[in-house]
Amino acid sequence: MKNTPILQTDALTKEFRGFTAVDDVNLKVGRHSIHALIGPNGAGKTTVFNLLTKFLPPTRGQILFNGNDITGQKPVQIARAGIVRSFQISAVFPHLTALENVRVALQRKTGAIWQFWRAENTLNTLNPRAEELLAKVGLENFSHSLVADMPYGRKRALEIATTLALEPELMLLDEPTQGMGREDVARITALIREVSGGRTILMVEHNLGVVAELCDRITVLQRGAILTEGSYEEVSCDPRVKEAYMGKAA
Repeated sequence: MKNTPILQTDALTKEFRGFTAVDDVNLKVGRHSIHALIGPNGAGKTTVFNLLTKFLPPTRGQILFNGNDITGQKPVQIARAGIVRSFQISAVFPHLTALENVRVALQRKTGAIWQFWRAENTLNTLNPRAEELLAKVGLENFSHSLVADMPYGRKRALEIATTLALEPELMLLDEPTQGMGREDVARITALIREVSGGRTILMVEHNLGVVAELCDRITVLQRGAILTEGSYEEVSCDPRVKEAYMGKAA
């Protein structure tokens, strides 16, 4: 149910030599929801993502996933538990094809050691699933395209396909539409909605139109702390949110 938290933080805090980047954040992400983390530049959004995926250790606080304390776990343990993250900059292999990129992710899910040196025909058993995932994100015609030659929006779609290959229960999407034109934004927005079925998505996103269209709940950060939470209608009407974004109350 959407009101059952899949992810919860308790007083999550990160300090850097006296500077508090994340300040006592109590976050609850409902199961099978799309939840946005928004705020002005420097609000601490990406730092929260880094804490959740253990790229950074918290100074104090607790992180619970499916009711289990994962605060002390390593990034690989977080991924195995079912939390998979995308990054602001597309993190795919530019000199492999789209199919090969998805196949690399599928190897990780099977528990196999990376097998770049193996004959290609030994990995062909992964091709049907890789093709299925490419089709799911609208890249069925790009299977054998070199990623370096693909349009930027298609690369981001490919990144979502590689994320799906790991069968995440919780997807963390960091600025999925950053740097895109209107057509690509619309394509990725529709794709996120499509792949959200049966899983939970927590996303950092600056495009408030995307947030309004997709998200069930929104958490607004300011100076590392939670300013307010609620639906898009609720937070967009909050004068504190307007002040945080525009520097003055509207």
